[in-house]
Amino acid sequence: MLASFLITLREGLEAFLIVGIILSYLSRLQVKRYNKYIYLGVIIGIAVSLIIAYIFQVMIYGMENELYQHYLMIFILLFATAVLSYMVFWMSNQSKQIKGEIEENLDRLVTAGNIAGMVFLAFLAVLREGFESVLFFSSLSIGENISAEEGLIGASLGIMVSVILVYALMKGAKNIPIKAFFKYTSLLILIIAGGLFGSAVSMMQASGLAPVLMSSVYDISHILDDKGLIGTFLRALFGYNSSPSLLHLLSWILYMSSALILWKRTYAYAK
Repeated sequence: MLASFLITLREGLEAFLIVGIILSYLSRLQVKRYNKYIYLGVIIGIAVSLIIAYIFQVMIYGMENELYQHYLMIFILLFATAVLSYMVFWMSNQSKQIKGEIEENLDRLVTAGNIAGMVFLAFLAVLREGFESVLFFSSLSIGENISAEEGLIGASLGIMVSVILVYALMKGAKNIPIKAFFKYTSLLILIIAGGLFGSAVSMMQASGLAPVLMSSVYDISHILDDKGLIGTFLRALFGYNSSPSLLHLLSWILYMSSALILWKRTYAYAK
């Protein structure tokens, strides 16, 4: 539940911040009559995200051939790792320009009276974050036995908190440390993505697509078993493995060391 909460909190905050910027700018231009089209774009974006989530579930669990299902799961895990890692760095590099670009686009759309363009602008903001959330949820549900009820509760809480935070920001609550929030949730997402990458490597080994090399580098299951209560929680959130294979461990170390170096450099430049 914590993983789904963090995902929708982070992704919801990104999406609703953009929507908040759009609504604030329309208010400044004194054209609030266009707000309803922004809300329409948000609703369509959420609806399409839910449809994509449904299609993902049908694709994963509706496939009868177990081998092909396995391959599809590996692809989704690797794709999710790549997309989510890229989006973390892209967002941190683009965040300074986003507000200016949105306002520039809105100026053009309002001047031209382009209602479809306004709907599309809000739709795209929500769909992008919705697609990322679907990728993350699908990957977590593949790697771990997370119930739909737990995922739904966590996701709903995350969306509610993100809406409250954006509302507070738009109302002038300047003391919310939004930069620090994005910096450290980015780090958290990279750690989760590292766990997804490790799970993909394990599935590739199980499918014969990657060599096993050494089945277990160490075994600390007597201290913290990944099948126990806390271990299961850590496995679901960060891909914890109490007895990893050599390739799994090396892959995880390679991903995390690269991601941490890039993360530190990205936020050092952003100061």
